[in-house]
Amino acid sequence: MISAYLDKTETTVESTLIESKVALLESYLATADSQPVWSYQIPELGEGGSCSLFGHLQDAPFLLSDKISKNEINEALLSKLQAIVEFVYEQTSVDWFGIYQSRHIDGEEQLLKLAYRGAPSRPLFPINEQFAATSNNIQTVMSEKSRIINDIPDYIAQGGEYYTCDPKVQAEVCLPLLDENFGCVGIIDAEAFSKDFFTADNLSVLVAACLKITHYLPR
Repeated sequence: MISAYLDKTETTVESTLIESKVALLESYLATADSQPVWSYQIPELGEGGSCSLFGHLQDAPFLLSDKISKNEINEALLSKLQAIVEFVYEQTSVDWFGIYQSRHIDGEEQLLKLAYRGAPSRPLFPINEQFAATSNNIQTVMSEKSRIINDIPDYIAQGGEYYTCDPKVQAEVCLPLLDENFGCVGIIDAEAFSKDFFTADNLSVLVAACLKITHYLPR
């Protein structure tokens, strides 16, 4: 599964390193007691809804229960996802990390943020070509390939398009979530306030998370 995931997503990390992180994560999940986050603050959206206004929050929180049934099964699944978020944070000290699932919402396919740690951010990303032009999240879910940018200012200077949410972010990784049939069912997004943050060790933690997350996606 690890080798197949790396080949499919074009992610270069040593399999043995990932195996050790998967074992750590499984041990962590066996005793974790994390609580799901059913509502969270989100930023105001800019003109046309294409970007977030960083530092400007909407008065009303986003209710995940409006998009996913709040039942015992999903409560348990989201608890596991939040535990994975905490594991990634503890292992890497990343500044922002989130888990998104592809779901049909409001008449279109969107990425829905299920669990995260960090500054408030938008809860939904429409999966379409318009957003793919600047959003690493959407590029990742549509291509089913990893996106690793360890120097965002240089990436932009070289002509790369980039959706800026938090101007402090200097490095970002988006990895696809693949189900048992290797179909893309979502992504993870990790952001750091320093360049060259995503070393092989940190990337191995993120891949390990991807391999376990798909077991806990809500229905």
